[in-house]
Amino acid sequence: MKALKRIVLVLFVLSALVVGAAGWWAWSGYQRFAGAPLPGVEAGDIVMVERGDNLLRVVARLRGQGIDAGHDLEWRVLARQLGADSRIQVGEYALEPGITATRLLENMRDGKVVRHRFTIVEGWNIRELRAALGRATPLVQTLHEIDDAALMAMLGREGVHPEGRFLPETYAYDRGDTDVDLLKRAADDLDRALDAAWQARADDLPIDTPEEALVLASIVEKETGIAEERPMIAGVFTRRLRMGMRLQTDPTVIYGMGADFDGNIRRRDLTADTPYNTYTRDGLPPTPIAMVGAHALRAATQPEETDALYFVAVGDGSGRHVFSPTLESHNAAVRQYVQRYRERHGPR
Repeated sequence: MKALKRIVLVLFVLSALVVGAAGWWAWSGYQRFAGAPLPGVEAGDIVMVERGDNLLRVVARLRGQGIDAGHDLEWRVLARQLGADSRIQVGEYALEPGITATRLLENMRDGKVVRHRFTIVEGWNIRELRAALGRATPLVQTLHEIDDAALMAMLGREGVHPEGRFLPETYAYDRGDTDVDLLKRAADDLDRALDAAWQARADDLPIDTPEEALVLASIVEKETGIAEERPMIAGVFTRRLRMGMRLQTDPTVIYGMGADFDGNIRRRDLTADTPYNTYTRDGLPPTPIAMVGAHALRAATQPEETDALYFVAVGDGSGRHVFSPTLESHNAAVRQYVQRYRERHGPR
């Protein structure tokens, strides 16, 4: 009997050792799975979590992309450990080399999706904006056969001209967002920026509405890319409006020419009357001529007080301008500009 007891005891100990070794082996394997980079991931890989997906469906998608995703049981245990078993969020997730199952599950649990970006550039017109949107990926394209009027109606702005109605900024978006989604945000942002600028406007401006401020700001935007010059340029146009003097600004003429503009503006263009020709018509043009940044809006509503009535480019490639109070001094500045231009580029 004693021999039998010894045998049973030995078998029990051996069994416990085997179970313990198996448990240690399984735990070690799980630890390796949780903390080691997922094999097969390459730079630029992504995984999508679609609406209605559960964890194992996403794991199967990983395997379908050639990624060694381990065993389902390991994913279940890790998800429960991380509190992610029923909390993975819809979206696009980056799979960069070196990413672990733990990091991926944490990202899906916390909704750390890939954010794409699209920049609306100050000074773009609506044609340029729509063309750039059409090239943006993975933004969902819906505007191919929708004209500007229909677009503005979709945005809740029926009858509003689209020019200047979208705030230049860099907008983050998720895969699955549409071009209209992005434009709705940009239009709302422009409304807020315009309202803030109008509320903070200077006294005794020669403009009566936020719409006129937007039009003036668009001219300022097109006249200079130098931020510190914008209040001065706005000041010149404000002074002209107060005096009843025509604005005589080339960007409005160019806008009125539309597709006929070939990169050069000629004397006949300055005399050809259009609603946007501020050489032939008094006051502001009927609509903005470009997308307007917050700095140009501020300049239009808080212009610099100045005695200048004219400005012309310096001509040295800096983009800066010379401001003059009289036509005589302006003509002298123009001659200097022409001379510098010829020195840099040769005869015109």
